Amino acid sequence: MWLKPEEVLLKNALKLWLMERSNDYFVLQRRRGYGEEGGGGLTGLLVGTLDSVLDSTAKVAPFRILHQTPDSQVYLSIACGANREEITKHWDWLEQNIMKTLSVFDSNEDITNFVQGKIRGLIAEEGKHSFAKEDNPEKFREALLKFEKCFGLPEQEKLVTYYSCSYWKGRVPCQGWLYLSTNFLSFYSFLLGSEIKLIVSWDAVSKLEKTSNVILTESIHVCSQGESHYFSMFLHINQTYLLMEQLANYAIKRIFDKETFDDDPILDDPLQITKRGLEDRAHSEQFNAFFRLPKEEILKEVHECFLWVPFSHFSAHGKMCISENYICFASQDGNLCSVIIPFREVSISFDSTDPSDDIEVQSLTRQRECSKTVNTEALMTVFHPQNLENLNSKMLKEKMKEQSWNILFAECGRGVSMFRTKKTQDLVIRGIPETLRGELWMLFSGAVNDMAANPGYYADVVEQSLGACNLATEEIERDLRRSLPEHPAFQSDTGISALRRVLTAYAYRNPKIGYCQAMNILTSVLLLYAKEEEAFWLLVAVCERMLPDYFNRRIIGALVDQAVFEELIRDHLPQLTEHMTDMAFFSSVSLSWFLTLFISVLPIESAVNVVDCFFYDGIKAILQLGLAILDYNLDKLLACKDDAEAVTALNRFFDSVTNKDSPLPSSVQQGSNVNDEKSCIRVDITDLIKESNEKYGNICCEDIYSMRCRNRLYVIQTLEETTKQNVLRVVSQDVKLNLHELDELYVIFKKELFFSYYWCLSYPVLKHHDPSLPYLEQYQIDCQQFRALYRLLSPWAHSANRDSLALWTFRLLDENSDCLINFKEFSSAIDIMYNGSFTEKLKLLFKLHIPPAYTEVKSKDPSKGDELSEEELLYLSQLHVSKPENEKEAESVKNSPEKGKGKVDIQAYLSQWQDEVFRKEENIKDLPRMNQSQFIQFSKTLYNLFHGDREEESLYQAIAIVTSLLLRMEEVGRKLHSSTSSAKEFSGTVCASEGTCEEKTESSLEKAPSLPREEPQWSFAFEQILASLLNEPALVRFFEKPIDVKAKLENAKTSQLSSRTKM
Repeated sequence: MWLKPEEVLLKNALKLWLMERSNDYFVLQRRRGYGEEGGGGLTGLLVGTLDSVLDSTAKVAPFRILHQTPDSQVYLSIACGANREEITKHWDWLEQNIMKTLSVFDSNEDITNFVQGKIRGLIAEEGKHSFAKEDNPEKFREALLKFEKCFGLPEQEKLVTYYSCSYWKGRVPCQGWLYLSTNFLSFYSFLLGSEIKLIVSWDAVSKLEKTSNVILTESIHVCSQGESHYFSMFLHINQTYLLMEQLANYAIKRIFDKETFDDDPILDDPLQITKRGLEDRAHSEQFNAFFRLPKEEILKEVHECFLWVPFSHFSAHGKMCISENYICFASQDGNLCSVIIPFREVSISFDSTDPSDDIEVQSLTRQRECSKTVNTEALMTVFHPQNLENLNSKMLKEKMKEQSWNILFAECGRGVSMFRTKKTQDLVIRGIPETLRGELWMLFSGAVNDMAANPGYYADVVEQSLGACNLATEEIERDLRRSLPEHPAFQSDTGISALRRVLTAYAYRNPKIGYCQAMNILTSVLLLYAKEEEAFWLLVAVCERMLPDYFNRRIIGALVDQAVFEELIRDHLPQLTEHMTDMAFFSSVSLSWFLTLFISVLPIESAVNVVDCFFYDGIKAILQLGLAILDYNLDKLLACKDDAEAVTALNRFFDSVTNKDSPLPSSVQQGSNVNDEKSCIRVDITDLIKESNEKYGNICCEDIYSMRCRNRLYVIQTLEETTKQNVLRVVSQDVKLNLHELDELYVIFKKELFFSYYWCLSYPVLKHHDPSLPYLEQYQIDCQQFRALYRLLSPWAHSANRDSLALWTFRLLDENSDCLINFKEFSSAIDIMYNGSFTEKLKLLFKLHIPPAYTEVKSKDPSKGDELSEEELLYLSQLHVSKPENEKEAESVKNSPEKGKGKVDIQAYLSQWQDEVFRKEENIKDLPRMNQSQFIQFSKTLYNLFHGDREEESLYQAIAIVTSLLLRMEEVGRKLHSSTSSAKEFSGTVCASEGTCEEKTESSLEKAPSLPREEPQWSFAFEQILASLLNEPALVRFFEKPIDVKAKLENAKTSQLSSRTKM
């Protein structure tokens, strides 16, 4: 590798480097200790340790070339090499292209300048595209060389960044270098001859956190597959931790959570990920979350500035954030003042003569009309219009609330670009007036921006989704009458029709979510206070931004926030944590709180106040209120003896919550319907929300964001562990492998699948990964991956035709001809190879050499022997025995009940399961006969399997005897049908392949007359082959030889990554 020319003082370097070659202008040197017997003794060990600690390039590049200036002790390093071949190539290039030119120059200075310019030009040409985005391309280039040399990962693996740190092995810190790449966390250290090399894949990380104790002041804890790793002594630990968190979550999304990842095209190409790109992305995510902006917004610039607040007559100090479509400001104290100004509504005037460089932003109010917009009023205004003539005390309080908001609008402005201050938050906590609720929900949620950017979108989607019939619409129809059934608005066609249109339109817009239970409850409340189109955009804001991943098949977002809630309970209510034996109780109780924003547990008149706070503060408001509820009921919960008592206590509390200021009629209010007034102390929702803000208002959005990222790893890995346990439970009933061996095999199986996806941007198997499918169908491998696993795991992988065996085995297992096999099918074959009896193993080999498994294999490249290219393997795996079209279709539906019907056919699954349970063991008499060409290939396979065995000679002799015996038996049988005997011809062929019976073969071929066309092909039954082979003890011993399964699996795990790299 060419290096940026840097000065080296040769006098001090002579003790560490040895001269290999030299001329008038260049010197080639080797690092002391490298290439010497015993590593160069103590000196070699010390030099190696020094290189590792100081991050010397010499650790991975022990050869270098220096440019020497005559009569000077100062040399310039211009190249380094990992091996002698690489450095010799550079040396030869210098001699052929540079040496002749240097003699032309008159001065040493001109020579040095020429060499430096030439080397810099070579470096620039090499790294024109590779390192342009890095902060320090030269240093990064050197780090990349060390990374590739130390870990030997495929060249497609993208190094993102690297850090100097200590890795704690027990209580001993080992100084080295941490490398963060797109798919792996890697660490390397070399101290006094002791080498430490650690590679952890991001998708295996279940816990990532910052910790501190007496020994480790501050460290990063990484937990992977039950093993804990601690890293400390970082220069910027927060920056390192955030980057590791991003990479881990990126890998988790890409591998396990394709629903989320497909909606996120920014990181779709792992080769384009850089440290700077990840940092910019993190800033954009936090910017969008804080200001409730669309996910597509990218933060461009951030500037510290002062914002003039006209109604307070002071300048607020904070940061101005600029994106493509918005200018936003937030004061340093987030509650003091914030503003969101869309560019679509502003005009900017800049006074260049003003030395203070003031920018004046004026908001323009524009009226947009769209003829396609669905013009419906909020249901509350239709079913509960305010009667201004009969004002009771509650109505008067409502009017006073409206007046307070009107005063705020007069001071701070109204609409999307209004000033948001502490006073705004106080008014939200008190409850938004009924008449302003829809408008302010749109404003605080950011849905107003979505609607403004997509005029007429809702009407188009409603029209397009009209009459659609699918699983989502069926579920919507079933739940329509269950959505606030006690409210008059949803006892009429007006409310039901509006709810149907909004839910169907959203299912059409986002088919990955479609419809999820709890969406109907939330949408019905939105329709009460917002117009139909506004309710649609509010639902979009909730499902896609404010509560990400809540309403998908696995409700991952809700599970993550429950884990965050548990963490907050441990921090703020430790006495409750000590009392409860299982924290899972809080998850089971609080799931409906998060999914429905307390609408399902609180009376409607109280729940809308919670929704007010949610749209203003986001998930923080729900977490705070949850803590306040547990705190309020702390004594009752501590007195409970079991979970059932605790649930009853909380339900009674929710029944007691009221909203004393609600102007809703008593017929609608749910809290007023509780009859037992005396035994239940009433709790006002406004007081409860105020208390939650006073006690837990210090929980900041940044902490919640970090906790969400951290717990997402844990939640998804827990779901994956559940999937694995269910798969193992099903598979263990049909194989002889024990649970531990199956567990190891499953890890290897899934890891091979993930390796395929690490360096392939659009791998089809994972592209269509559907976690809603049965556990066995969630992860399936293709023929290429099966071949890699076959080479690692099969005891027959040493065979010369191993690729053909892998292909035939795959075709045998792929019963439904979809070119994919699941873990159950994979493990059944491996189990026979490891634990099968002589008969079972022989039956497997027999079936591999008859249809549908067997197909003739010929490699296009003779130089590769029997090895198949990826294209050949893919093509041959897709060749199948032809079947009638109707039979194919029936079999496809039978094997995949979820396909072709638009929804999962439960009856078909039950039928398939029943067939598997009662399936009788295959009778060997049912196996078809093996014809001439198949038997020839079968014999060749046996010869290949025996190669290298200790009893190789006796095995060859045994198979020759068996083959001759079978042929003689068949010859006798054929004489009954024909006087011609062609069996001798084949006997000679088989013998000739072994190098014996050559004379017999020649004579039989010479004497054999031409065969008539109508002569029947001879064939063998499995019973004949089995009986013949059982007579040879050497063959029986070979197939019944025990295999050390544990060692085989352990070796496969350690060599899986390196074997993948070689491939």
